Amino acid sequence: MTKKIKYLSPTGVLGVGFSEDHFMAALSPDLAFIGCDAGSTDGGPANLGGNKPFFSHGAVKRDLRILIKGARQVDIPLMIGSCGGSGGDWNLNWVWEIVQEIAREENLNFKTAIIESEPDRELLLQKYREGKFRALDPAPEIDEDTLRDTDHIVAMMGAEAYQEALTNGAQVILAGRSTDAAIFAAIPVAQGFPPGLCWHAAKIMECGGAAVVSMEKPEGMICTITDDYFELEPVSPTQSCSPLSVAAHALYETGDPYMMREPGGVMDLTHARYEASSERTVRVSGSAFHPEPYTVKLEGAKKTGYRAMVLGGVRDPMILGQFDSWFGGLQDSIRNNIDAVYGESMAGKYRIDFKLYGHSGVLGPREPTQGKTPTEVGVLMVSQAETQEVAYAIAGQAAHMVLHHTVPEWQGLVSNLAFPIAPHFWSLDPAYQFVLNHVVELDHPLELHRIRYEEI
Repeated sequence: MTKKIKYLSPTGVLGVGFSEDHFMAALSPDLAFIGCDAGSTDGGPANLGGNKPFFSHGAVKRDLRILIKGARQVDIPLMIGSCGGSGGDWNLNWVWEIVQEIAREENLNFKTAIIESEPDRELLLQKYREGKFRALDPAPEIDEDTLRDTDHIVAMMGAEAYQEALTNGAQVILAGRSTDAAIFAAIPVAQGFPPGLCWHAAKIMECGGAAVVSMEKPEGMICTITDDYFELEPVSPTQSCSPLSVAAHALYETGDPYMMREPGGVMDLTHARYEASSERTVRVSGSAFHPEPYTVKLEGAKKTGYRAMVLGGVRDPMILGQFDSWFGGLQDSIRNNIDAVYGESMAGKYRIDFKLYGHSGVLGPREPTQGKTPTEVGVLMVSQAETQEVAYAIAGQAAHMVLHHTVPEWQGLVSNLAFPIAPHFWSLDPAYQFVLNHVVELDHPLELHRIRYEEI
C-alpha cells in the first residue's frame, strides 16, 4: 500500500470566507489535519504596529466556527498561522478570545496551543551583538536602538513550532507570525515524507484554492502527498486545476520561481514536473529541499507620525496636456504655502506623498505610457506630520492649492480638481513604517518563540 497523507486548506486567508457546504463535503476521516493561513504583510505595517486585525471580528469568527467544529467532528488538528493578520501578540490573543467564544457557544472542549512570535528584545540584542543578523534586500540601516524602540517585532516561525505543539497534544494551534508554508509542511515533514514535496505542496496550499484555473470565489484545496508526488484537488466541484495553473503558482509572492527560502532550507522547484491526473486534479513530482543554517525573518513596525489625505481627479485637457510641468509647479506652491504658514519650525517635520492614478500611480517611472496624454488623472495626496492636527491642516492647504493651481492658458480663478466625496480631505490613522527586513540565525528553531497551552 502506498504511504500517503491527505490534508485540507479551506481558504487562502482566514476571514475572507469560503463555502461551508464544500468544506463539509471535503471533511473525511482520512484527513490528517486542516490548516489555514491568516496573515500577510500585504496591507503594510499598520496591522502589526497598531494592533489591528485584517478582517472584522464577525468575519473571522464565522470562518473559525466552521473550521473548529469541522476539525473536532473528525478529530484532527486545526492549525492557524499568522493569527489576526500580522501575528503580533495582540493579534494572536484577539483570535484566541474568539476561539474561546466559539468553544463556549458550541459547548466544545479541546487543548489549544498559543505560539507567540514577538521575541524577547534582550535576546534579539544579544543575537545582534553576536553578528547573527543578516540584512535582506532592500533593508534599512538598523542599530541597537531599532531593536529597543520598534513598537512591535515578530519572528516568522517555521514548521518546528507547530510540530512541538502537536507533540504536546494540541488539537487547535493558534500561531503568531509564521511562514505561510510552515503551517502545511509541519505534519508531512514530521511523518517522514520527502521534504521537497512537502514544502512545495505547502507553498501552494497556503493560498487555499488559488491554484485553480479560474478562482471565481475563495474556496479550498485538498492535497495528498506520497513518497513520489503530491496531488491537488479543488474542494469546489465547479473548479479544476491544470498543470499550467499549478505551475504558475510558483510565480506568486516570490522573487525566484525555482528557489524559495524557508527557515532551515530552500525548496528547489528546478526539476518539478506537473501533469494532469484527471480533468480536475494535478500531480506534481521532482521537487527538492536543500537544508541550510536555520534563520527566521524579522518584521518590525514603528509609528512615524500621523496622516491625512486628499483625493480628487483632474479632467481638464488643457492641464493634462502639460501635466508634468503643472504638477511640478503645484508641488512648489504647496511647499511655499506651508513654509509661509509655519515658517522654519516645520522644516523637515512633515512630508506629502503623491500618487497620480492614470498617469504613473502604480508603476511610477517604469510606466510604459510616459509622455502620452491621459484622459483623466486621479490625484492622491497624503500628508504626514508629528501630530494629527498638523497633518490635517497641511492636507487642507494642499487641497486648496491643487484646486486652484492654474496654467498659463487660463485667466481668473479656476477649479480644476473634482472631489469624489465630502469632506474632500480627512484624517487617517497613525502612520507606521517597516524598520526591519532582516533574518537572524538561531541556535534552535524555537529560540524566539514561546508556546503556552490552554484547556477549554
